[in-house]
Order: sequence, then C-alpha cells, then structure tokens
Amino acid sequence: MSLPPLEITQLLQAWFEGQAEALDRLMPLVYEELHRAASLRMAGEKTGATLQTTALVNEVYLRLVNFPAVNWQNRAHFFAACSKLMRRILVDFARNRNSQKRGGGESELTFEDGLFVAGEQSPDVLALDEALNNLAAMDARKSQVVEMRFFGGLSVAEIAGVLQVSEETVQRDWRLAKAWLFRALNFEKSDGY
Repeated sequence: MSLPPLEITQLLQAWFEGQAEALDRLMPLVYEELHRAASLRMAGEKTGATLQTTALVNEVYLRLVNFPAVNWQNRAHFFAACSKLMRRILVDFARNRNSQKRGGGESELTFEDGLFVAGEQSPDVLALDEALNNLAAMDARKSQVVEMRFFGGLSVAEIAGVLQVSEETVQRDWRLAKAWLFRALNFEKSDGY
C-alpha cells in the first residue's frame, strides 16, 4: 500500500519546496512507515509497561511537522531523522520519569507523559542511550547504524545509502556495535553504577 521509495523522495522534495498538497499525500504514507518502525522497536518490551506505539508515532509526527524546512535527500535520510527523534522521545521520557521517582518535584503534565501506559519504563533506554553516546565518542558511524536499525527499523541498504558506505560495511558495523553494546551494558549491570 505504501509508495515506492522514489515517489516518497519526490514527495519529500515537493514538501520542502512548499507544495502543501505533497505533505497531504505524504503524511498517511509516512505515518504508516513510522508505525511499522515503532512497532518493531516496541515488540520486545514487557506488556503493560511499554510506550504505546501509536502515541510514539504521533509524537514523532508532531515534531516533524514543526521541523524547520529540511532538504530531504531521500526516503532513507528522512527515516534516519525519524530514528533520532524516536530515540530522543524515549530517552527524554525515561529521564523525566526517573527524576520524578527521585522526588524531582511536581511538574506540568506534558504530551510526552501521556505516551506511556501504566507501569514503569524500562531503565534500559537510558543505559542504551549512555552506551550509544560512549560508542559515538569512539566511532560515530557505528552509533548511527545502531540508532537507525534499533530506533528507526531501517534496512541495511537504507542505512548504507544514508551513510554513503557499502552494505557490507553497515553489516560489519552492526555486528561490532551490537557486541560492544552487549559488553558495555552487561558491564554496567555487573558493576552496578
């Protein structure tokens, strides 16, 4: 049901050029793709303690609509930016949730606070974010690969296009980054800091 990547790219360019009808045609398609990516991301979470997929997509959508004009290179570039937004939304909520649990005082209820159903957000989001930041300090590309695969659900080919590297390089980066993150996250659990 979704349009081919080339047509999505053309709609993104038309939107950038100020054609409002392109945005009207693009948004249902983008919403469907974002929902698929969010569903993949949320599949491993515990029932009753996860971010509602539709609410996550709605928040990404609202942030995208308010983005300054971006000259989208292609569909993959657009979804790479969406991956980054999903990560920020999840991390911001987890930080907000943790500060409230530590007695951070009363705060205004924001739209993001309504994104989660009852239960606790996994602290793994914050640990993963910190580990990704540490990985980025050593190898930014590997961190980007994880962000696009994990948060955005982009394919190896799409990531290769965004990063302008071969698919083999993306696959190698993905394998090495997963191993590095596994070790980093398990080290943190065993050290207890």
